[in-house]
Amino acid sequence: MKMKLKVIVPVMLIVLTAGIFAFTKIAAKGDPPTRYQAIIALVGQILKEGHYQPKEIDDAFSREVFAKYLKNLDGEKKFFLKNDIQTLKPLEMHVDEELNGAPLDFFNRTNEIIKKRIAEVAVLYPEILAKPFDFTKKETVVIDPESADWPATDAERKEAWRKSLKYRALEKYAELTDQRDKDKTGKTDAELEVEARARVKKIYDRYFDRLKNRTSEDDRFSLYVNSITTTMDPHTDYFPPVEKRSFQESMAGKFYGIGAQLREDEGRIKIVSIVPGSPSWKDGKLKADDVILKVGEGSKEAVDISGYAVDEAVTLIRGSKGTEVKLTVKSGDGTIKEVSLIRDEIKIDDTFAKSAIINGAHKIGYIYLPEFYADFTDRDGAFSYDDVAAEIKKLKDEKVEGIILDLRFNGGGSLPDVIKMAGLFVPEGTMVQVRSRGGEIQQQRDRDKSVQYEGPLAIMVNEYSASASEIMAAAMQDYKRAVVIGSQSSFGKGTVQRLLELDNFVRGDLGGSLGAIKLTVQKFYRANGGSTQLKGVESDVVLPSPYYEVGEKRDKDALKWDVIPKANYETWRDPVDVEPLKRNSAQRVANNEAFKMINENIATLKKLDEQKTYPLDITSYKTDVKKSAAASKRYDAVNEKVTPLNITSLKVDMAKIQNDTIKVARNKDWIKARYKDPYLSEAVNVMNDLIMQTAYPKLKNNYTDAKVPANK
Repeated sequence: MKMKLKVIVPVMLIVLTAGIFAFTKIAAKGDPPTRYQAIIALVGQILKEGHYQPKEIDDAFSREVFAKYLKNLDGEKKFFLKNDIQTLKPLEMHVDEELNGAPLDFFNRTNEIIKKRIAEVAVLYPEILAKPFDFTKKETVVIDPESADWPATDAERKEAWRKSLKYRALEKYAELTDQRDKDKTGKTDAELEVEARARVKKIYDRYFDRLKNRTSEDDRFSLYVNSITTTMDPHTDYFPPVEKRSFQESMAGKFYGIGAQLREDEGRIKIVSIVPGSPSWKDGKLKADDVILKVGEGSKEAVDISGYAVDEAVTLIRGSKGTEVKLTVKSGDGTIKEVSLIRDEIKIDDTFAKSAIINGAHKIGYIYLPEFYADFTDRDGAFSYDDVAAEIKKLKDEKVEGIILDLRFNGGGSLPDVIKMAGLFVPEGTMVQVRSRGGEIQQQRDRDKSVQYEGPLAIMVNEYSASASEIMAAAMQDYKRAVVIGSQSSFGKGTVQRLLELDNFVRGDLGGSLGAIKLTVQKFYRANGGSTQLKGVESDVVLPSPYYEVGEKRDKDALKWDVIPKANYETWRDPVDVEPLKRNSAQRVANNEAFKMINENIATLKKLDEQKTYPLDITSYKTDVKKSAAASKRYDAVNEKVTPLNITSLKVDMAKIQNDTIKVARNKDWIKARYKDPYLSEAVNVMNDLIMQTAYPKLKNNYTDAKVPANK
C-alpha cells in the first residue's frame, strides 16, 4: 500500500507567519517515504513557501549545499579521499531534486563512504600511535584545512594522520617535560614520549567511541539538512527532536532534569555538585565525584555513556517533567548502585537578569541581561521584561543616578519582551519595524504611555550582541534616549525566526518525531528605517575591541542590508547629546593603558592566527608556545591596569541567597568578573559625564569642567 504524506496547515501557523504559507500536498512516489525523505521533502517545501527571501532551489543552490555538506562532514579533510569527492561529483546537482521528492542519493552515498572511511581510520590511528615519535626531527604540519586538499591515496591520508597525531602528542610531551622540570621527577624523555602518546590515544579512543555509540547516521543527516537550511540564510536551522528541546529550554531559562552538575573526566561523566532543592538533592543518593555509568529512560534499556561528552550525557538525563530517569552510578568507594529519579523543573539562574550598584563619583545602577528569555510554555515562567522591570524598581529604591544596561554577549531572544522593555524607558512608540516576505511592514509599538525610568541611561554592546539586543540598542539610539557604548558595531542579525514543528505538517507514524525547523520569516528595521541586518548597530562611544572577524558579515549566505521608510516617532524630551560624551571618552581611551594593551594584543593575535604551518620538533614548538604565552600573558595583564570599581550586590538580593552557599559563591564570582572590567569601567566614566550633562544642560559642551574623576 502506497502511503501519502499530507501537509496540514494549522490556522495558528498562518497567523504566526502572516499568511505566507501556501502548501500543497507532498505525495511520496513509489515506495512509502522514509523518515529522512519526509523531513527533506517538508524542509524543501517550507523553504520555498515560507522563507522570507528564498533562493532559487536549483543546480547552483545544489552545488553550494554539496560543498558545504562535505566541508561540515569532514572539515579537517582526514577521512575522505580525493577519489571519494570525484565519486560524489555526479550528485553535485542532485540536492534540489531531493528537496523535490527524489530519493536521497547524495546523502545515502555520502553516508556509505564516510562510514567506510571512519572504520578505516579507526584502525589506522592506533597503529600510528603504537610507534614512537621523533620530536627532534625537523618537519612541519599544516593545520589549516583550507590550505590543504583531500589526500589522494591511503598513504597520503596515513601521513596526514601521522603528522596530526604527532602534533597532538608533541603538545602533551611539551607539557609533561615542563612538569618534570618543575617537579624534578627524574622521568626520561623516552618515558614521557610514551606517556604523551598514551594520552593522545585515550582522547581519540573516546572520539571514535562517540562515533560508534551515538546515533551517528542521525547526526550526519541533521548536518545534511542544516547544510541546506543555512544555505538559505545563516539562521534557518533544522533541530532534531533533542536539539529542539534544548533550544526551547534555553529560551525559557529552565529545563526538566535531576539537578546534578556534571563534568567530563578522562572519558567519564562525574557529578560536580547537586543543585539545592532539586530531585537529586531531595533524594540524597547522588554525591559529588560519583561517576555516571549508564542512563536509562523509564523501562527502556540503559545507555552506556562511557566516552560521552557532557552535553551528550545531559541530553539523555534531561526530559519531560514527571518522567523517570535511572542512573547507574559508581560511588567514590567503588560500589555501583542504580538511582531512580523523577525529573522536575530546574531553573538556570545564570540566564536571568541581575543588577548591582557601582559607587564612585555618582551612584550608578548596573543591570546585566544575558539574553531576552521568555517561557512561552508557562504563563508564570520567567520573562526578561518582567525581570528587568523588577531590577529597575530595586535600583530606583536605591536612588541611583543613572543606569547601565549591559547587553554584551546577549544573542537576542523574545521580540515581545524587547519591545516592552524598550517601553520602560520611553513613552509609547514604534520600537522596531518588521517586514514580511510579501513586503508588508508592521510597526511593532510599545503602547504603554508610562515610563518606569526617566534618568540617564547607557547601553553596553559588543560584536556578540545580536538580534533583540540590537533592537533595544537601536531603539534607544533612534529615540536619543541613551548612549550606546561598545564595539564599532554589533553582530548584525536583523532577521526574525519562527520555530515550526514538522510533526504538525504530517499524518501517520514515520518512526518518531521529525523535529523542527527554525525558519527566517521576517526582517527587522529600526524606527529610522535602516535595517539592523549585516551592519548591526554602530556604537555612539566606540571602545577598542579584543575581537576581530566577528559578525553576520562573515557569512556569505547572510541576507543583505537595506532600508524602508522611517516610522513616525518622537525622540526623548531631553535627547542625549553623544558628541561631547564621544570626545571625552576618546581622550580617556587614548591615555588608558588597558586599552593600549588591548590594541597591541589584537594586532599580535591576528599575526598568530595567520600561521598555517606548525613545527613538529620540540625546540621550534616551545619557541612558538613562548610567543603565544607572551601574547596571552599580556592580555591577562590588561585587568592589572584597570582601577577597581566599587561594585556591590544589592542587599535585598543577598538576603535572599544568604543561606545558599553555592549561590553566594556564584554571586561572588559574578561581582569579581566585573570588578576590574575595562569596558564597564569606561562605561561608568561615560555615565558620570551623562549624569552631569543631564544635571547641567547648559554645560553640555563643557561639562567636564565639573571635575568628575575618571576610572582609569
